Amino acid sequence: MAKLVECVPNISEGRDQRLIQAVAGAAAETEGVTLLDVDPGADTHRTVITFVGEPDAVLEGAFRLIRKAAELIDMTRHSGAHPRQGATDVCPFVPVAGVTMEECVELARRLGERVGRELEIPVFLYEQAATRPERRSLADIRTGEYEAWPEKLARPEWTPDYGPARFLPRTGAVVIGAREFLIAYNVDLDTRDRELAHRIALQIRETGRLRRDEQGRVVLDEQGRRLRQEGRLRQCRAVGWYIDTYGQAQVSINLTDYKVTPIHLAFDTCREVARSLGLRVTGSEIVGLVPLEALLMAGRHYLERQGRWAGVPEPDLVDAAVRSLGLNDVAPFKPEEKIIEYAVRGRERKPELVALTCRAFADELSRESPAPGGGSVAALCGALGAGLAAMVAALTRGKEGYEEQQAELERTAGEAQRLKDEFLADVDRDTASFNRLMAAFRMKKKTPEEQAARDEAIRGATEEATRVPLGVLRRSVAALALAETAAGGGLRPSISDAGVAGLTALACAEGAFYNVRINLKGLAGSEFTRATRAEADSLLAEARRRAAAVAALVMREID
Repeated sequence: MAKLVECVPNISEGRDQRLIQAVAGAAAETEGVTLLDVDPGADTHRTVITFVGEPDAVLEGAFRLIRKAAELIDMTRHSGAHPRQGATDVCPFVPVAGVTMEECVELARRLGERVGRELEIPVFLYEQAATRPERRSLADIRTGEYEAWPEKLARPEWTPDYGPARFLPRTGAVVIGAREFLIAYNVDLDTRDRELAHRIALQIRETGRLRRDEQGRVVLDEQGRRLRQEGRLRQCRAVGWYIDTYGQAQVSINLTDYKVTPIHLAFDTCREVARSLGLRVTGSEIVGLVPLEALLMAGRHYLERQGRWAGVPEPDLVDAAVRSLGLNDVAPFKPEEKIIEYAVRGRERKPELVALTCRAFADELSRESPAPGGGSVAALCGALGAGLAAMVAALTRGKEGYEEQQAELERTAGEAQRLKDEFLADVDRDTASFNRLMAAFRMKKKTPEEQAARDEAIRGATEEATRVPLGVLRRSVAALALAETAAGGGLRPSISDAGVAGLTALACAEGAFYNVRINLKGLAGSEFTRATRAEADSLLAEARRRAAAVAALVMREID
């Protein structure tokens, strides 16, 4: 798996488009960096820039961006609705794929050291990269904002982690760190009153608000410290503000762990509190990019609230989330641009096989090139079988006489959708693994060193080319189990569809087995070969047993 790191620098400029593009371009022009999003805000006078790539490429892109921002942005002339402290206000690294949080912490420290040394800008580390507990929170570091730095930097406790301990009026300071995926999320209100929006923020954010007595005075503890009333949502930061561009107030939210407080919970809680204040939530917006899973969670939540099953295709879940959250309220929400997985996928040079039409895929299959081939077709059969199992389950939802099967069929629909998507990914995985194997065979072999390197590359690529169909074979057994459930408890008029689900899943199993076995011929005698062959034999036997059970159920009904 390729290593993929996301970097999300926020710069203190949201109005000058030429300047914004120059700063973003400094990162985008770095080899190995893919620029995903540039999201400026005129009222906040801030732009969120998102790019991804291999760790070292992203590190270089981040340095170039910070350098360009320091050249072009003059903080002495800056003012905006969003808190800020420097030309590049904050620059976090976020693990996406194949990268640990520890690796992102190391990236943050390497970048901080270089920025402090080469650019002579004060650098503070935050979140997972923080060197002391009081600097873990960005809000704590940013207390007093840009204007407070002359006084803060003169105090020993505010010595930067890197760079000079002196105030630079033009550039301010930069905060660099490593964190989990942060979702910047704004909830729209039918009011222009910022104070009302902030009252909602005080109730929902984790830090809550200061406790006050009946006379409105802040309540203190025995040591004279101000007491707080905790907010309703964990891992949630929030403020209220007014955005002139939209002509309405918003609750501006940062969800620092969307698996603890998901988007839909933040939205529903804002709606509940707003209603108690006589306000109405009109929609919401996502600033920057959002993980696909966050919207899938929201889609499932709202479908279930509507009394519907969540075992529907991924695009339907995304659509349910977009509609229910009102993500088109103040600006169009384009999934292909705003969902990080879709954005990365859309920038791949070669189109995916699964994106082709049926005719185009069949045409590509029939050409003289060896890929796509049987492995991709086997995976496609698995996707079709899982899709049919999901369909039969969905058709049974709410039907009279099937009440006892509803829970099991709902589970079947959800699991079948997940398997279907995995099989579809396997269509391209199989072709990609075959292409890597062919590339290994084309390596030079004139010298002993070249021959040894070629042999090792072929061995590794062959093992990988074997693991892909083995994974397909494993999933085919799961797909057959779902077909069996659909055939046994699904809508009787659709039992033939369940039967076809079993047939296509069996074709998937048999085809994947063939591909495992032919690849193992090139790995004779290894422990990997023995273990893989034994597992493949066992899986195929189980697949055939389950396919026979599906066929028996179908024939009993239609004979």
